[in-house]
Amino acid sequence: MRWFRNASVVAVAVAATLGLAACGGGSDSGDKPAAQSKGGAPIVVASFNFTDSQILAEIYAQALEAKGYPVTRKLNLGSRELIYPSLKSGELQFIPEYQGAAITTGFGKEAGKTAQEEHEQLAKLFEPSGVGLLNFAAAEDKNTYIIKSDLAKEKGIASISDLKKLDKVVMAGPPECEKRLPCFQGFKDVYKLTNATFQTIQEAGPRVEQLKSGAVTVIPVDSVSPLTGDSNYTVLKDDLNIVPTENVVPAVNKKVLDERGADFANAVNAVSAKLTTDVMRDLNKRVDSDGEKAADVAKDWLSQAGL
Repeated sequence: MRWFRNASVVAVAVAATLGLAACGGGSDSGDKPAAQSKGGAPIVVASFNFTDSQILAEIYAQALEAKGYPVTRKLNLGSRELIYPSLKSGELQFIPEYQGAAITTGFGKEAGKTAQEEHEQLAKLFEPSGVGLLNFAAAEDKNTYIIKSDLAKEKGIASISDLKKLDKVVMAGPPECEKRLPCFQGFKDVYKLTNATFQTIQEAGPRVEQLKSGAVTVIPVDSVSPLTGDSNYTVLKDDLNIVPTENVVPAVNKKVLDERGADFANAVNAVSAKLTTDVMRDLNKRVDSDGEKAADVAKDWLSQAGL
């Protein structure tokens, strides 16, 4: 997904983190014999600063370590605006991306209509920066909009367009949302919701509390969020398609791809082939709702998936 994340508040932290040692080292492989080391410089695997991205980064990092590739982690770094310069410079070498958001936010372009179109488009956009793409996964994590189910039933609201039925709509989101087409800007420019206003609430938890209280009408959440399956909330259909498809795709420094070759690409693609949206929703729930660590749920899933 994934175009809105804390930008200004993490800028200093990101700059410091990029200059420090990795966050976390090699994962414990349990009873499995250690893979023979492939040697060479560690591959720097990064993540954005939200749960889904951190889980994905751990999944790919641990899968690579299981194949003997040395990995350095730099996780929870911040938004795309902050990470892309380091990705393009080669300081960061591997990040699980979200195709639609990478195109619209990372490059300011209109995304294609299908995952394959987006993959080809994003590959061309990254090419001048020395970044390549491997296979995209079926898993998607895209911005989704929820309202309270009692309001949805009372007013007959099933889609974003239906919000026109209300006298007043207040969307709460992070500051980036206000000027992003897949968020509040799209509510105004595409859906023509003249009854809508925007309220900045930086963190997800307080946004949910404001929605619960009725102080705001609608909030954006990740499509893999446990809230999307909570009967207290209704997911609004994006009937005018302001949010592009958001298939997960590994973006990797081309020097790494060239040096590591087909075995490396095959190891990464094998992980992507088994990642689905349902898998990611379950793993996100285990971290966000159940309090497990991203590294632990990643390890557990890789074991179950035979990776």
